[in-house]
Amino acid sequence: MTAPVVTTTAHGSLLPSQQGKVRDIYDLGDRLLIVATDRLSAFDVVLPDGIPNKGKVLTQISTFWFRKLGHIIPHHIVSTASKDFPEPFRSRPELFAARSMLVRKTKPLPIECIVRGYLSGSGWSEYQRSGAVCGVNLPAGLKESDELPEAIFTPTTKAEIGAHDENISFDETARIVGEDRARQLKEVSVRIYREGAAYARTRGIIIADTKFEFGEDEAGRLVWIDEALTPDSSRFWPVSSYKPGGPQPSFDKQFVRDYLLTLGWNKRPPGPPLPADVIATTSRKYEEALELLTGSPLSHA
Repeated sequence: MTAPVVTTTAHGSLLPSQQGKVRDIYDLGDRLLIVATDRLSAFDVVLPDGIPNKGKVLTQISTFWFRKLGHIIPHHIVSTASKDFPEPFRSRPELFAARSMLVRKTKPLPIECIVRGYLSGSGWSEYQRSGAVCGVNLPAGLKESDELPEAIFTPTTKAEIGAHDENISFDETARIVGEDRARQLKEVSVRIYREGAAYARTRGIIIADTKFEFGEDEAGRLVWIDEALTPDSSRFWPVSSYKPGGPQPSFDKQFVRDYLLTLGWNKRPPGPPLPADVIATTSRKYEEALELLTGSPLSHA
């Protein structure tokens, strides 16, 4: 039986306070309910087709990492159990169960914290042109998908839907959030990445790069928010087939990006529809990543 695809949680008078590329967000006062839908974005465009169970996978992987790495920095999760959600969310499990996080409200910082451990994607393209990635000089002679000598911090701005994030230097980050906060973001991001990537490798997954977001609580303390080391925010490669010198097979949405690149699409809305086999394969890849990382199958409760 094919899983129902949830691309929106709006229902009657129930409307999200905010919608991101993937998430519907409900403002509950001092807390938020963040719901990961099955929407898929590629090249910053939300595609017309959802991926079955994708939102559940994202929420359950994020929950796993927030709890596993919460000793590094506090996270925003209060509960992911639907019994703890207020009404009317508790009574709509078909929309909210297994894909939602009840979280503390924070003031999000306007920076996306990218950490790269391998040379891939836009980083590889930039390195070919300049020998550097986001202003970080790298050794000569590296190949595509090579592991870097050490993980590098390459932040970006946080763009609105339909716009593209822009790479920025550490100095620009410091101008936006302050030097002490920028230094803290770098240190925390790299540490989370290193510990997460080291664990993932023992489970058969290379985390080539990833994106983190952070907010500040009422006391001005840094809090880890949004999602955590998921196939949407990271490049996941199988350890078993890793071979530098070209692109790698992946567990993440790179599979969809690769398909879209064969179409001659201009990477602007509207996005093209996805064939049924691409949808099904992508759904399997997401679920496989969850099972490898956590050792548990997808939960629907």
